Amino acid sequence: MVNQPRGPDGRWIKYKYGAGAMVTAGVVVAATNGIGGGTAVSLDSAASQALKGKSSSKKSAQKGRHSEAWQRLGWRRLKKTTKRELNCGPHSFGEVQRFFLRHPCVDLDRMMVTVDDGAGNTIAVSVAWVKMPRTGQAGDLKRLVDKDGTGNVLLFGEAPPGSRFTGKNYDSRLAKKLVVIAESAPASGRPSEATLETAVDVAVEFPAP
Repeated sequence: MVNQPRGPDGRWIKYKYGAGAMVTAGVVVAATNGIGGGTAVSLDSAASQALKGKSSSKKSAQKGRHSEAWQRLGWRRLKKTTKRELNCGPHSFGEVQRFFLRHPCVDLDRMMVTVDDGAGNTIAVSVAWVKMPRTGQAGDLKRLVDKDGTGNVLLFGEAPPGSRFTGKNYDSRLAKKLVVIAESAPASGRPSEATLETAVDVAVEFPAP
């Protein structure tokens, strides 16, 4: 078990692949000098807009309205690629791959999306939907992928494992026999940690294709 910090929303910040320095996601706290001292919390305007629109964006995502979900954040989808596999073993690594050898999945859908955050940055978002034969197996899989250093499904758009998606901006969701895994990473520019975390919070809500 890794001693992980909590983000500003109270959720654990996950570091799946043994990422080095721990970064507090969500806000940038800047010290201010003046009479009496004190601190001020500042977010760039794009990240602030995205945080305000996250609730409605997640609702759109739950309904499968992909473009609308990103637009509610003030973002724009640039590219979307999807692929379906029938075998999870060859498309996973670490303990997760060994799990699939013992408990084969029913199917695997993967998606890679590139979005523009409206502040000169682009973000790569990868989502995997893993369907297992039984609800119990899906629960076991989610508990495994949520642990640090256990491997993962090989997300669409990266090779070798961990070369692009490091596990720092990560979320997962369990829906009966389905496990949804989402990660985000900068594609260009310097998106904030709050922006990267918002991307996975929304993406993990998308239903399977």
